[in-house]
Amino acid sequence: MPSSISSSDISHDSARGYVREVELERSAVTPSDNDRYARQTAADRPGIAQPVPVRPVPEQPWGRILLGTVLLLAGLVAGWEAYWRAYGVKPSISNTYGLWAIQRRRLDAGEGDATVLVGASRVYYDIQLPVWEHLDGHRPIQLAFEGTSPLTYLEDLAADPKFAGRLLIGVEPDLFFSGYEYRGGAVRYTRKESPSQRIGQWLSMHLVEPYLAFDDPDFALATVLQRQPWPERPGKHVFLVPRKLGYHEADRNTYVWAKVADDPEYRELWHRIWRDAFEPSPDDPSPEEALKTEKMQIARAAQVVAKLRAHGVKVLFVRMPSSGEYLAYENRMFPRARSWDALLAATGAPGIHFEDYPQLQGYYLPEWSHMTQADAERFTAALYGIVKRDFWGPGATGSAHMTDSER
Repeated sequence: MPSSISSSDISHDSARGYVREVELERSAVTPSDNDRYARQTAADRPGIAQPVPVRPVPEQPWGRILLGTVLLLAGLVAGWEAYWRAYGVKPSISNTYGLWAIQRRRLDAGEGDATVLVGASRVYYDIQLPVWEHLDGHRPIQLAFEGTSPLTYLEDLAADPKFAGRLLIGVEPDLFFSGYEYRGGAVRYTRKESPSQRIGQWLSMHLVEPYLAFDDPDFALATVLQRQPWPERPGKHVFLVPRKLGYHEADRNTYVWAKVADDPEYRELWHRIWRDAFEPSPDDPSPEEALKTEKMQIARAAQVVAKLRAHGVKVLFVRMPSSGEYLAYENRMFPRARSWDALLAATGAPGIHFEDYPQLQGYYLPEWSHMTQADAERFTAALYGIVKRDFWGPGATGSAHMTDSER
């Protein structure tokens, strides 16, 4: 019997112990046959000293979980939809750059002799395309955009040799003569619109917007939260943001939401929005700068009208109706003689001012700037009659503008 343990015996026993230890570790991390989601890791290969533990995905009733998630989402969407339907909202097509681009491309697709409407929101809301089509036999192309001077759009049309039709230009003094272009990027968007953007526009206006009332930027949760009466910081005034005003159709025929006229609280909200906009702001230009800009916009209009007439376009300016405090603001900031009369004199183009025609007056503008749908339909018929009689019809003799003695 040996009197001591040799070094060779120690090595042999240690090796067997190490092998046994590795086997135990491997068996501990080897996935169970019943665990179909687990996978073997690097620790399952021999020679790895530090095994990586396996974290198997437990068995779950995934089908029921998916069904519950879908039902929860459907319930939340249905609740949000029901809330806005109860508020008086109905589905509408969003007035996007993509929607504008669809109408703009009609001129390049063979409708270059069409009647085109440009301007800001009054032309957009107060001229009803179905009424015009019923009287004229042809539906106009609506290229007006809210809150935006039309001059950028006019320059785009003047550069298009395919357009040789008739152009009705709405004039809203505080936008036209200030050059303010809230939605001035439509032309640039149309030129650069990608195939994916066109497809997205089509899918939205055919599969989503006609069916979901809440699919409107005014009713997005982030928008609703932003418009809450949060406390203002000292010395920082937050101006009221315009709310939903109307409904848009696929060809951009648009009309004022009945709630603006029928709901006194909502109508008063719009009055507060306009009054807020009438107040002087630190960002406003000085009177000298504002007058300089006004003259620049008139000169810009004169240049673009000359180009339009050079390729046969008939141009007609229309001073759309306003009332109440909005009309008082416009008369104060942009006197007719200095703005409207100067525009017609510089361009040599004919014009229709609503104050010169009894048939263009007396309409109901609930928030002082836009008509109800019923009044807009009557206004469109009256405006069309004047346009055809005095300017674009056979034997029309309309002058460029009327002097004070003629009015």
